[in-house]
Amino acid sequence: MVLRLHARLRALPPNVRGALWMLLGTVIWSTSDVIVKNLGHRIDPFQIALFRCFFGGLIVLPFLLASANPMAFQTRRLGGHVVRAAAGYLAMAFGWYAIVHLPLADATALSFSRPLFLVVLAVLFMGEIVRWRRWTATAAGFIGVLVMARPGLSQVDLGLVAAIGGAFCVAVVSMMIKSLAATERPATIIFYFGVLSSLLALGPALWVWRTPSLVEFALLVWIGAVGSLGQYFTIRAFRIAEATAVDPFDYTRLLFATIFGFLFFNEVPDIFTLVGAAIIVGSTFYIARREARLRHAAQSATTAPVSNPEKSP
Repeated sequence: MVLRLHARLRALPPNVRGALWMLLGTVIWSTSDVIVKNLGHRIDPFQIALFRCFFGGLIVLPFLLASANPMAFQTRRLGGHVVRAAAGYLAMAFGWYAIVHLPLADATALSFSRPLFLVVLAVLFMGEIVRWRRWTATAAGFIGVLVMARPGLSQVDLGLVAAIGGAFCVAVVSMMIKSLAATERPATIIFYFGVLSSLLALGPALWVWRTPSLVEFALLVWIGAVGSLGQYFTIRAFRIAEATAVDPFDYTRLLFATIFGFLFFNEVPDIFTLVGAAIIVGSTFYIARREARLRHAAQSATTAPVSNPEKSP
């Protein structure tokens, strides 16, 4: 039966299979967020981040050792790996602090502001040229963040600040991975993130340490394991399908966050969340579509046959 199901899945178009992988990833991320929100009132998010880094790295280590070239663990860019690990660790800690202290839908919607920060970082540090359309979409997205923050109408919420800080850190991670990928093997990036992020997470975790119960320990291990599994599903989605076909399915996390927040925590999004989330999702979706279109145009230009002037009429 498993083989039959596998054969049917293989027969589906690549974009459909990619969408299914992405949906699996979003379900895993969303259920993990529910567990984090439940645990976060007893276990500090900095301690949760340590378990995520350590056990997430432990899960993938046997596969790296079995499949990677021994040279993959050598690097000349240790500083870049440290920055990537620190940004990734802070993204997890800040993001989970936001999940614990904000409604799930709010924390998830604000996490989608990552591409907005990435546009700014790409201009400042990578020399990318951004045209007025993407700048307009970026400005609109930050307006959506302000709508959700509603400055002047409520006190500053540390959970909201953490959510925005986490999105910024994820943007830094994306920029660093793009930079490292130019010279480093994927296995190298994964290996150093697991080792360095665990070391960085150890000190803050010990500072807020609370010995978990057996059930809590099992849930913490689960968070670490499914974090890597969710990453695997997402990578699979982008490997077999077009980015423009699978990227929109990542926004289902907002739908799952709203449903799970209502079912498990009795959370109902207010008008500021709905309007702000719609603006953020719309702007980041436009940026993603625009970048994919530009990449496709650039690839078409480089692969197009060059005409011979002597044969032109």
